[in-house]
Amino acid sequence: MSENRVYHIEEIMKLLPHRYPFLLLDRLEVEVPGEKGIGLKNVTMNEEFFQGHFPNNPVMPGVLQVEAMAQTAGAIVAASASEGKTPDVLFMSIDGVKFRKPVKPGDQLKMHVEKVQSRRNVYVFKGKTMVDDKVVSEAEFTAMIL
Repeated sequence: MSENRVYHIEEIMKLLPHRYPFLLLDRLEVEVPGEKGIGLKNVTMNEEFFQGHFPNNPVMPGVLQVEAMAQTAGAIVAASASEGKTPDVLFMSIDGVKFRKPVKPGDQLKMHVEKVQSRRNVYVFKGKTMVDDKVVSEAEFTAMIL
């Protein structure tokens, strides 16, 4: 697998089991296979969660920002795995979460994630989400990949 490979939505759907409305990754750039990359989510007013969060002030829920980071990490790991295998990625822990700015419709959310360590099928990643080169959220998370 070469470095700096870009995956589009059709390929991402082969890497992850998530589907609409819970697939939060539109594009993936793998910088270091299995270890580092950037996910992209185009945030639109058409997202179902904006109906209730909040009707007069639409803000992307922070928990979905963390989920988008985790999906990016899962896709990076899956991209380096065997062909044709779609892994399940299960959260084990989430630490040091910080939300710095609201994410609104029209924003392009970029999830920068990097592996901190791994042991067998347990991975620890640190991540940050950015809009217009400004950090909007960050977290360190541990996941089991099945």
